Amino acid sequence: MLKYLSLSVLSGLLFAISWPAHGIPVFIFIAFVPLMLLEHHLTNFSTVKRKKLAVFGFSFLSFFIWNVLTTWWLFNSLMPDGSHSIIAVAVPTLLNSTMMSLVFLFYHVYKKRIGTYLGLVFFVALWICFEKLHTSWELSWPWLTLGNAFAGWHQWVQWYDTTGVFGGSLWILTANVAAYYTYRLFQVTRKRKELIKNTAIFLAIILIPLSLSLVKYNQIKLTSDKMVNAVLLQPELDPYAEKYSKDSITIVNELLDIAKKNTKGKVDFFIAPETAIPGSGGLSENGFAYSHVLNSIQDFTKQYPQSVFLTGASTYKVYSSEEKASETAYLVGNVGVWVDSYNTALQIVPGQKIETYHKGKLVPGVESFPYITVLKPLLGEAMLNFGGTIASLGSDKERKVFSNPYNTAKVAPIICYESVYGEYVTEYVKNGANLLAIMTNDSWWGYSPGHRQLLALAKLRAIETRKEVVRAANSGTSAHINVRGDVVENLPYGAQGAIQVKAGIFEGETPYVKYGDVIYRIALFVFGFLFIYFWSQIYLSSKNKVKK
Repeated sequence: MLKYLSLSVLSGLLFAISWPAHGIPVFIFIAFVPLMLLEHHLTNFSTVKRKKLAVFGFSFLSFFIWNVLTTWWLFNSLMPDGSHSIIAVAVPTLLNSTMMSLVFLFYHVYKKRIGTYLGLVFFVALWICFEKLHTSWELSWPWLTLGNAFAGWHQWVQWYDTTGVFGGSLWILTANVAAYYTYRLFQVTRKRKELIKNTAIFLAIILIPLSLSLVKYNQIKLTSDKMVNAVLLQPELDPYAEKYSKDSITIVNELLDIAKKNTKGKVDFFIAPETAIPGSGGLSENGFAYSHVLNSIQDFTKQYPQSVFLTGASTYKVYSSEEKASETAYLVGNVGVWVDSYNTALQIVPGQKIETYHKGKLVPGVESFPYITVLKPLLGEAMLNFGGTIASLGSDKERKVFSNPYNTAKVAPIICYESVYGEYVTEYVKNGANLLAIMTNDSWWGYSPGHRQLLALAKLRAIETRKEVVRAANSGTSAHINVRGDVVENLPYGAQGAIQVKAGIFEGETPYVKYGDVIYRIALFVFGFLFIYFWSQIYLSSKNKVKK
């Protein structure tokens, strides 16, 4: 039992030390191997009666260690009473660990029934399908997608412009399968020649994609004929108190003061963080033209001819009746007024109508109530007690692009959590975006790996789309990222100020933008085929038993 426990813990630690922002991803190429060896020994040599439960339990321990050691910073989220939120880290950790363990359990069942070779192929296909599910359902949490392991070592995965992060997941899974197979074969045969041959295959699986990426990294063109000047604003507002106790006018005046002190010469864009205009209320989309806050931004922008102001804001829209209201609108009091609240990106151009984009990927339990029709009757009050929401913010179904009327820049207004989703971000580019603007609030989790990991993931979005990233963050880290994922310039976390950057405009679509998650679609096909084969074998086996 101690051996199993040691192997389980070892797998979890290998995953954890591979993870951004300071991990070394080379260890992730063997992170599954101890767990696979554990499963093999449990299946073939252990006297444990409930082997399925044992496989699930030990794999859960591995994945729990991985989840806790890499996303513990969620604990820094605060409850309404100011205490740390255990629920914020417990729910995603337990749910994610459980789902990962179920995938490994299904691999165990399949391998035991069908055999090692197809079992390993089934595992690779099923894991990628699981990761894709985690990008699309209402409890979405793709933070620990295997391909994200290289966010801190982006030079290794320049071919993400073709495969996206699932290409990285396939790379990792294939390497682990090869390492496990090599070790097991040597255990059985003890043939040195076989060991050398299979070790060479394992190393080739790692080194060939790595070498291709490094070559590509040095060949990527970094300059563009079209450039824009952007000022990335970084206020430092306490998101739990100051940000919502101050009135919007005071907050915006402080923001504009930061912009004024850090701007030199011509400016094409001022970019402010997510919900940079919060205040104690919010902005009514029914009355933008009458907003003193927005008018003050327009007046400021006029001082910089042909400049545009992009900012995040908390906004709302009022409906006079339920018939006119959207599906996410909620009733306010007993006055018959329905309201939709939004996490919004605004483009403000003097003399023109203000453009809006409403965040589409909402944080489960914070900005959206997952499966509201099922869970609200059961957990409504409980969600409130945990500091969550029993409603959902409104959102846009399409990825809007903000066109600059003074030049060729077309900006993707990406709001915080949206930057975690690769294929989702490609929708902006398909709609014409040639510059990615990420507006985020990184101060929820304090000085922790959380904000560093989110910045690292932005580098992958730059590679996948081959578009430069300009990132404005409350409290930091604001940054300029080039098309190969290098952070060109940044403002440290916790510093108030701004950086003025010259960003390149790059046109065109990468293969990943054009075709999306092809790796997942192939994995889904393989999974479907092997799933049918599994049940056909069970059917034939039962039929043969009946004949006997």
